[in-house]
Amino acid sequence: MKKFFGTGVALITPFTSTGSVDYKSLKKVLQHTAKGVDYYVVMGTTGESATLSREEKKAVLQFVIDNNPKKLPVVYGIGGNNTQEVVETIKSTNFEGVDALLSVSPYYNKPSQEGIYQHFKAIADASPVPVILYNVPGRTASNITAETTLRLAAHKNIFAIKEASGNIEQCMKIAKAMPKDFLLISGDDLLTVPLYSIGAKGVISVLANAYPVVFQKMKEFSFAGDFAKASKEQFKILEINGPMYEEGNPVGVKQLMSDMGLCGNHVRLPLIEASEGLKKKIRVAAD
Repeated sequence: MKKFFGTGVALITPFTSTGSVDYKSLKKVLQHTAKGVDYYVVMGTTGESATLSREEKKAVLQFVIDNNPKKLPVVYGIGGNNTQEVVETIKSTNFEGVDALLSVSPYYNKPSQEGIYQHFKAIADASPVPVILYNVPGRTASNITAETTLRLAAHKNIFAIKEASGNIEQCMKIAKAMPKDFLLISGDDLLTVPLYSIGAKGVISVLANAYPVVFQKMKEFSFAGDFAKASKEQFKILEINGPMYEEGNPVGVKQLMSDMGLCGNHVRLPLIEASEGLKKKIRVAAD
């Protein structure tokens, strides 16, 4: 699965001032990110998948496939806390042009590790494309342990995990024992280089929407074993990273990209546009 080495950008979904999908700006974002990313991730958290209708999700996916400047691989997000509904959605989805599925661990229900395992097994059994697990305890209120990840890694249709637990020890346990053909992918922009150093093969990134070339250089230096230079690139996003999440994702990155002239800063309720204080903080950090 070498096509998933490097940077996957968790694409934003630009909106107009009236709240509809802004496809003109989305095309601009695709062209901008293509300068440095290795694949697109459509309908992740950063894409505001929680507030798009099923029809909008399909339309955005098709637009990305049809307007993919470098014909990069496409990962599509389908997840939820109702296993049966997720499986039914997978079965009713057209995966033509989609290279992999990203699925978040069940949220709200707080399942046991066995429940998490069975959830992902059902998804992997149903998916016509390979599956990337997504562990983000800060959003789901439960953690996929290293032991459960390694157990799921044995499934023939599960090939990677996006690890956003922030737990380096857990990531190290995965890296130490994972199969050779399994990918550890950073889910935290600031942990990209540290995770590369222990055997991760990439990142699924929020800030790559704005700074694709920085992430490209992190990858190239890391793969060459020059972690001093990779870290120097990593430090370029150190100050801007925090403000990205102060008022919810993708509020921060949309404001940053608005300042860059790539799209508007519009988000959908219950998120609201960046406050004046956050706008100032982002502009200072981006200088």
